[in-house]
Amino acid sequence: MNEVDKKFYDRVDAHINLSNDQLKTETRGKVSASMMYSVARFNAWVSACGWNSGEEMRSRREETLDYFVTEYRKMLEENLDDYIHNFDDFMEPKK
Repeated sequence: MNEVDKKFYDRVDAHINLSNDQLKTETRGKVSASMMYSVARFNAWVSACGWNSGEEMRSRREETLDYFVTEYRKMLEENLDDYIHNFDDFMEPKK
């Protein structure tokens, strides 16, 4: 991942904390699905802010999709690898 600003992980933690709070009353799957949808919705809005019209946005749709999917995949791969390498520390499985 590229270099991040000083408050990047503070914002990440705020989103994770909200999801963790939701886990008190919902399943992991439901919380995960709503978080992914909110990220998709927010990124669609961020993308729309960069265009002057729906037609202009439509003409760059595939490029926009490729960008966000590629970035998400890199972040997911990084975090999956982190959990794979630190599984015992992170998950404290029952023995």
